[in-house]
Amino acid sequence: MAMTASTMLELGTLAPDFQLPDVVSGQTISLQTFTDKKALLVMFICQHCPFVKHVKQELAQLGQDYVPQDVGIVAISANSIETHPMDSPAHLKAMAEESGFNFPFCYDESQETAKRYTAACTPDFFLFDQTKRLVYRGQLDKSRPGNGIPVTGKDLRSALDALLANQSVDPDQKPSIGCNIKWKPGNEPPYFG
Repeated sequence: MAMTASTMLELGTLAPDFQLPDVVSGQTISLQTFTDKKALLVMFICQHCPFVKHVKQELAQLGQDYVPQDVGIVAISANSIETHPMDSPAHLKAMAEESGFNFPFCYDESQETAKRYTAACTPDFFLFDQTKRLVYRGQLDKSRPGNGIPVTGKDLRSALDALLANQSVDPDQKPSIGCNIKWKPGNEPPYFG
């Protein structure tokens, strides 16, 4: 299992726009979909990655806990389906339905959205405030496949809770660790590798 760390995009960065199809509903999801939300959580995940499988139920629980609190959540998969067919839209849809995701799960076929967010791994998390400024990027928690630490979502939940309470989010943030995004040959961004 190769491990890749998130790029730790600069805090305060404005959320890049996107227009991507939701694999479940077929609707186009964009930044404007979340205009009136108190916060926006953008998660880069996929179907096949052992790191994502390890936290999949916690991701579903995050949706159950925070969507009702007026937090916008969107999951995005940008993996090349030429090399990783298990990350095709049909498989992503099955994963979303099986896991009970109550948020859109989009497919970034061009990989341009992943590049704009400097997404590097799955899972990779980006939390924006009401003005769509980045306040948290990093790990869900300290749990990794095989390390024996329970999956709690502690780090990301602390950031979400602080944001919803109109408090400052702790800037001491640890990178997410996961499988690298599977870039199409020749499409690797400059920050990759």
